[in-house]
Amino acid sequence: MAGKLQPLADWVVAQQEEATTKTASGIYLPDKVAEKPKVAKVIKVGKSVKEIKPGDRIVYKSYSTTDIKLDGTEYILVKEEDVLATVK
Repeated sequence: MAGKLQPLADWVVAQQEEATTKTASGIYLPDKVAEKPKVAKVIKVGKSVKEIKPGDRIVYKSYSTTDIKLDGTEYILVKEEDVLATVK
């Protein structure tokens, strides 16, 4: 449960969302063909995080996370500086 995770300083706890890759003509590409954008829903933020809040959807650098599995649920930990954008 995310309640057990409390991010420190400028860290964000989030759950990665599945992204689909579809061409303009409507064809879905397999995972191996295209790099998917990394999007996640924010669960908790550390006390130093200024621009992100729980519930936001974020785009983040794909190689900048720490993955953790807690009580059967997978989470990612990412620093606020590695978040590239929020999704509205």
